[in-house]
Amino acid sequence: DDSKFSEAITVLLTWIERGEVNRRSANQFYSMVQSANSHVRRLMNEKAAHEQEMEQAKESFKNALTGILTQFEQIVAVFNASTRQKAWDHFSKAQRKNIDIWRKHSEELRNAHSEQLMGIRREEEMEMSDDDSGDNPSKKLRVDDSALAAQAYALKEENDSLRWQLDAYRNEVELLKQEKGQLFRTEESLTKDQQLQFLQQTMQGMQQQLLSIQEELNNKKSELEQAKEEQTHTQAMLKVLQEQLKNAKELAEINGHDESQANVGNFNTLCAFVFNTGIISTFLHVHPFGANIEYLWSYMQQLDSRISANEIEMLLMRLPRMFKQEFTGVGATLEKRWKFCAFEGIKTI
Repeated sequence: DDSKFSEAITVLLTWIERGEVNRRSANQFYSMVQSANSHVRRLMNEKAAHEQEMEQAKESFKNALTGILTQFEQIVAVFNASTRQKAWDHFSKAQRKNIDIWRKHSEELRNAHSEQLMGIRREEEMEMSDDDSGDNPSKKLRVDDSALAAQAYALKEENDSLRWQLDAYRNEVELLKQEKGQLFRTEESLTKDQQLQFLQQTMQGMQQQLLSIQEELNNKKSELEQAKEEQTHTQAMLKVLQEQLKNAKELAEINGHDESQANVGNFNTLCAFVFNTGIISTFLHVHPFGANIEYLWSYMQQLDSRISANEIEMLLMRLPRMFKQEFTGVGATLEKRWKFCAFEGIKTI
């Protein structure tokens, strides 16, 4: 048993060194030494088996390395195709930089694995050509140097990989900064658009307010023009009344002093007639829809308390070209109203 061999060989060595071998035990010790010699052959067989396993492991490693190298070649081919102008123009600046970094990194790894595979093949050729056992120390030295070189190269690859990853992260950070700047500019432009929209809405409101003010101003102008027309009509009517009064005075002066004394009462009556006519005409002119006798009488009472409603109605009936009577309403609401129509009579004439 391999687990107990070391302990047994140690005990055997101790016994022999202490001088336990004598004539009686010599045969027994010889059997044990013979067993140790048999174990030597067993160890050599195990060594051969391990060497065979090592060769198989080397072959498996070489095959795996060949497969890895093939995949590296395919990846490098993909990067080379991406750097062609047909696809290269569609990538952004940061994306191109990352692709270029990845391509260089993959090419370096591919070259490293290719060199490692070539080194393994050279070692196999040297082992096959080297049949002299005296060269084993130099072979071992070459193996050690190759292992150290492989470790150094592995460290170099790891360092390069970390450096490429750092560059890629930096490029991604720059890309994120650019995207953040674009987002900030987009938000700023959106804020400006909102401000512009608010100003446009304010201007529209002010324009509508200005239009309403202009419309109100036009209404006021039309009302002012209407008032001016009414004032002009009133002035014209007063001029007519003044001319009638002047003519009446001239007629009284022509008839002589005696006749004037006889007709003083008639003249006073005429003056009252003209005065009342002017007042009623002015009142009805400012009431274009007319007024009834009671309304006229209540107004005239404030100027002449002696006048009656019948006198007012008789005066209106004596001047059909200046005043006309209209009926409004139906049934119980029937009402007689008087309107001023002197200007209509003038137009008719």
